[in-house]
Amino acid sequence: MRPFPRTRPDRVSLRWKIAALAAATACLVAAAVGALVHVWTARDIRGRAEAQALNSLYAAMEVHRRTGTLTNGADLDPAGLPASLRRLTDTSRHTAYDGRVDGNLGPSVWAAVRTDGPGGRVLAVQVNMGPELHDLQRLDVTMTVASLAALVAATPVAVYGAGLLARRLRRVSETAGRISAGDLDARTGPTKGRDEVADIAATVDLMADSLSRRLRTERQFTADVAHELRTPVGGLLAAVDLLPPGETEDLLRARVRDLRGLVEDLLEISRLDAGAERPVRAHVPLGAVVAEAVARTGLDTRVTVTGPGAAARAVETAQTVETDPRRLERIVGNLVINAHRHGAAPVEVTVEGRTVVVRDHGPGFPRDILLGGPRRFHTGAAERGSGHGLGLTIALGQARLLDAELRLDNAPDGGAVATLRLP
Repeated sequence: MRPFPRTRPDRVSLRWKIAALAAATACLVAAAVGALVHVWTARDIRGRAEAQALNSLYAAMEVHRRTGTLTNGADLDPAGLPASLRRLTDTSRHTAYDGRVDGNLGPSVWAAVRTDGPGGRVLAVQVNMGPELHDLQRLDVTMTVASLAALVAATPVAVYGAGLLARRLRRVSETAGRISAGDLDARTGPTKGRDEVADIAATVDLMADSLSRRLRTERQFTADVAHELRTPVGGLLAAVDLLPPGETEDLLRARVRDLRGLVEDLLEISRLDAGAERPVRAHVPLGAVVAEAVARTGLDTRVTVTGPGAAARAVETAQTVETDPRRLERIVGNLVINAHRHGAAPVEVTVEGRTVVVRDHGPGFPRDILLGGPRRFHTGAAERGSGHGLGLTIALGQARLLDAELRLDNAPDGGAVATLRLP
């Protein structure tokens, strides 16, 4: 059975997503504020320049009307006057923006008025905005540098804050993974903060409590039923021995033995669920134990024992492992019986190093068993044949007891593959 996946190699951590989002938001805010400040300051500079030009033009008009002289930088029909001001037909004051740059003279604002009606000359004043616009450029540079400095200072803070959130979520995820892997006592516990993450953690713990209660009730029911059935089944077996030999006696004996096997399986599962089983470890040749387990099934199964980088070798010279031989035989026997019952011949058992592989050539394991693991009283699909679905469940429980890994897969060319890796 596959372990719960704690991480995916291609995933991007939530910490960096939040940090990137915070940095992008800060950049957008800085750009928006900078643009608003730039536009507002540019409009203010132009407005003040227009006001200055109109005031200077008004003073020059008064002096020119009284004395006929030009003051305040005023001039009559200057050469650089914008075309819109040259075509003035009334005696009102008008302004125009001139974006041309000539030497030290930057963009400017003109204010002009026609002095003597439609045929008169145009009196104009030019106000240079170059210094103010240069200050605006310096302001833009300063705001850009300040925004970058703020971004550099804020990014580590955002990464740290996102890391706190990611660690809390990872803690909840790890708890859910442990529960999925069978640790019903796993709990997230109280988390810092009163937010959605705390709600998720509390919900996961409540779910684990409810699931634990239901599973304990189911396991207790299974154990009680098995214990209650053991005595009457033993009585039935004894009563069958009193029947006269014949076809009826053989049929009843076979059915009673099947029933006794089911009760024994239920008792074994209840002991595994209760944690009452303890392995008795010993140094044994793995190949010999596997061959003996296969032989006891009485089923036509080919056993191959190999070594890393070597050809097939004798069973007696196979690698020695420290394990509980009785439980190892139980696992291998259940896998072989399951392969014959739900798969198709030929069934092959391969021993290499500390790994035992049992393969058949039938329809393979159903998808729900591959995803969620074996379940008691569930064979997965109709084409898998009949049975009570306890064989794989017992094999998985015994493998956990031996600290071994039992992995269920389907071969690319068809057939179920069960791989047992001893520690």
